[in-house]
Amino acid sequence: MKKYLIVGAGGTGGPVGAYLARAGRDVTFIARGDNLRAMKEQGLRVIRPRDELTVYPVSVSTLEDYQGTPDVIFVCVKGYSLEALIPGLQRIAGRDTVIIPILNIFGTGGRLQKHFPDTLVTDGCIYVAAQIESPGTIRMNGDILRVIFGVRDKSEYREDLREIEADLIESGITGVLSDNIVRDALLKFSYVSPQGACGLYYNVPSGDIQQPGEIRDCFAGLIREIDALARAMGITFDEDIVERNLKILDDLTPTATTSMQRDAAAGRPSEIDGLICEVIRLADRYGADVPTYKKIAAALEQRGLMR
Repeated sequence: MKKYLIVGAGGTGGPVGAYLARAGRDVTFIARGDNLRAMKEQGLRVIRPRDELTVYPVSVSTLEDYQGTPDVIFVCVKGYSLEALIPGLQRIAGRDTVIIPILNIFGTGGRLQKHFPDTLVTDGCIYVAAQIESPGTIRMNGDILRVIFGVRDKSEYREDLREIEADLIESGITGVLSDNIVRDALLKFSYVSPQGACGLYYNVPSGDIQQPGEIRDCFAGLIREIDALARAMGITFDEDIVERNLKILDDLTPTATTSMQRDAAAGRPSEIDGLICEVIRLADRYGADVPTYKKIAAALEQRGLMR
């Protein structure tokens, strides 16, 4: 049985680890603070739109206290938290470990691989709308839970990646080992980046974006700008990503917001740089036109959110 380590027990890592653990997989969570204490005392509760599940007891630790060498590390933290984790991950990752970052930020795997020359770091992404409701409790705002991962270079392919895919699927997660993870990660980014940018710019939940009008048109326009960026990068999507992403958004509960919105509202660090500014940097590099992203970035800077 593969040994899974879930680094981050929030809206991303919480559901993934809970589903794997419920299916009998060997799972340890890395958490901290009140979330760590609650999980030790009462396990991990995941509230879904129509039901809920609780995993108890649950194996949970800080990264500093974790001992052992996991077979698979799912990195499920915010982009701004990643750098601080690298020394701890270097300590526990072995030559046969597979590190799968499923952050919101496009290109994370390639950047992380530079710090792990002897360990395989894939790219990855996740489709889930969830957040910590209270310590030890995750609320999912939709039924979707899809993890997509894969190698950037086919020469790095390993057969145990198929075993990871199978474990995900058998646990009730839509696991996909991608044959073109750069395309698929950018496809996911074409949803999460516009949703975060639009929601933060207008300061609205998903329900306002679901209604016809200016806000929904802005969301669709941001998706088109990601599509233009993809074409400039030589990436072609085989579907209408505006139609696709609108459908994903429309399946959310109307009160759902993005973690970037919640972080900004609470005055915490946010992923504005990775979800908005990175689009502008990539557009400048590849010669794409992203006027709506630039307008939103300028507005957020005026509001004092660019830090």
